[in-house]
Amino acid sequence: MSVWSKIGRLFAVDDTILDEDFSLLGKTKGRSGSEPESAQMPRQDDPPEKEPPEEEQVAEPEREPEDGGSTNRIKYRKTIRPRKIGRAAQVEKDGSEAVRESEGAGGEREPKATQASRGDDREKAEQKSDGTGREKDAEGAQKSDSKGREKEAEAAQKSDSTGREKAAEAARKSGGHGRARETEADVQQSDDDDSSADGEGKETPDDLEEEAVPEKIGASLAENRERVEFIFRMPTNADVVIRDFWVVDHVPVRAFAVFLEGLSDTKIINEYVLEPLMLRAKEPTNGGKDDLLERAREMLVPGNQVAVYDAWTEATKQILTGSTALFFEGIDKTLVVATNGWAHRGVGETKTETVVRGPHDAFTENLRANTGLVRARLRTERLITEMMQIGELAPTDLAIMYVDGIVNPALVEEVKRRIEAVKVDFLQDSGQLEQFIEEPPRGLIPRMMATERPDRVAQSLSEGFVSVFVGQSPYVLIMPTMLWSLIHTPEDAYLRFPFGSFIRLIRFIAFVAAMLLPAIYIAITNYHPEMIPTDLMLTIAAAREKVPFPLVLEVLLMELALELIREAGIRIPNVIGPTIGIVGALILGQAAVQAAVISPLLVIVVAVTALSAFTMPNYNISFAVRTLRFLFIFLAACWGFYGITLGVMFMSMHWAQTKSFGVPMLTPIAPFKRSSPDVIIRGPIYEQEMRPRPLYPQSLRRQTPFTRSWAPTTHDSEEARRKKAKENPDREPRSRR
Repeated sequence: MSVWSKIGRLFAVDDTILDEDFSLLGKTKGRSGSEPESAQMPRQDDPPEKEPPEEEQVAEPEREPEDGGSTNRIKYRKTIRPRKIGRAAQVEKDGSEAVRESEGAGGEREPKATQASRGDDREKAEQKSDGTGREKDAEGAQKSDSKGREKEAEAAQKSDSTGREKAAEAARKSGGHGRARETEADVQQSDDDDSSADGEGKETPDDLEEEAVPEKIGASLAENRERVEFIFRMPTNADVVIRDFWVVDHVPVRAFAVFLEGLSDTKIINEYVLEPLMLRAKEPTNGGKDDLLERAREMLVPGNQVAVYDAWTEATKQILTGSTALFFEGIDKTLVVATNGWAHRGVGETKTETVVRGPHDAFTENLRANTGLVRARLRTERLITEMMQIGELAPTDLAIMYVDGIVNPALVEEVKRRIEAVKVDFLQDSGQLEQFIEEPPRGLIPRMMATERPDRVAQSLSEGFVSVFVGQSPYVLIMPTMLWSLIHTPEDAYLRFPFGSFIRLIRFIAFVAAMLLPAIYIAITNYHPEMIPTDLMLTIAAAREKVPFPLVLEVLLMELALELIREAGIRIPNVIGPTIGIVGALILGQAAVQAAVISPLLVIVVAVTALSAFTMPNYNISFAVRTLRFLFIFLAACWGFYGITLGVMFMSMHWAQTKSFGVPMLTPIAPFKRSSPDVIIRGPIYEQEMRPRPLYPQSLRRQTPFTRSWAPTTHDSEEARRKKAKENPDREPRSRR
């Protein structure tokens, strides 16, 4: 794409010119998640996959070669061809050298007279040697063939008996539900197919585990207990607790409960699971084992979330989430009761998005508590929460929240498609998910907003955004996002619009200063001193007269020292955190100025830059600003204001073509979209009638055009009269006095 086409994106009116794989306007090429045919077909230049050599030797019958030679009866993964035996390879036991001289090449030739005189003797020797060799070849082949057939019959018989014993044992353990899958190809070996015979009749560790833990739950309580101990690696695993007890109906029934200590609430288990089942023994009722599970679910266990499962995979997942599984003798199902109760941090104040006016609660490390904080604010039946899981080794719960009837369905499908494509063993935090699903992945500015404020998530959902909660992460992802949203704060909406607009202007100025102020100082001092007054230029020159370092190196040293102080203030304990700031800012800065290592004016420039960076309300955008600052310092050191101008142009073009889930990052300015006055300057709240147009929500209007109908400035306006006339066409308009 040419530079002019990228510049044209800044003044684009519609975002359909931005060619991307996904757009909220509809499907485009590359929308499908399937791979193209070229990616699925193997290339011709790819080398064929080599199969690893097999340690165990498998005996197989082979056809006897036509030349009568012997064959190898031991087969490996790589087929060994029959070894041909000829007269050149035979060595006579009597030590005769006549045959080897006749077959060898490179020996000296005897004269014709000598050959003629010895011709008859050589012919006789050859015939004798040839006959002896053929007799030995035939005898060796017959002996090797008989030994091979004996070994092969013995191996086949042994494999047959072993396979049948294991299949019978697995079928007996599973109780009829998890029979071992036995085929003829696993027991018998084909004499003609060499490739399939190499892997038949052998059991892998996966097959053994599959036989030990069948798919369905059995009816034998002892076998179910053994399988639970096998699944959770007991007794090595000390977190798993198995509690045996009796449930006495008209016939006593043995049972046991399984739960994980630390994830389950033992008080709930004792009072609401074990106590009702064990005390029910004093009140026997009629019925057999068949209806015991149903009566326990409907009458005995007072849990609010009770489910019945018949598969081991589902029961294992529920136990790992903190639930308690109940197994009964003679019942091939399990009763799972929700007893989640692990320790977690309570709802507290925000750490990175503090405000003066507004809610002070923040998300915690509890997924359901986080979704509850949002639903407590956005109390509507149209608020949807979809649960998903990511992780092959340890699944992590995810919650996708959106408002049905407002959000664009294409946005929801795209978010779910990207999340389902993530295949990873373990996902711990929302920051990891953000790196997996963002596009493009190498940009500096974030394409999703991470927040710990429930009020911000609720407001975003009401406007048509999608929120994703990740496991025990206290940060929630809001997608898509625009650059302007990363600089906004929830407090802007809680203040009157003049004050909110003033704070936003200060924040946008700080955003520019944090990126460009050190670069502008370098450009003016080194390349463009004529742009500043003469007195200021002389002051700068006098301050730098004793400094031994170049200006660029001086700025870099100060910036690196500032980053060290910032990082040290974050990592050290909170008790001595302010001490580091005082030591770094006062003592080191003052000592550096007195030692003439840096100039006093540079200290002022770096301090203003640091204060500007601290005003960034979003943690991720502050990282982007700090990184771009060093890039602009390099450009200013090389080309002055020309380098800064080129950097700003390329950065603007990159941001204009960057999309967040189909929404351009600079919209509604580039491309331009008509929207409510809430981009840079915040307008009055009663004028913000429309939802963000770049999201293409199903319902664009979020409030009536005249929310202040009681105010004279509103109901006496010409627009109000037109609206009233449109609503009441039969009513005559009131004449003006």
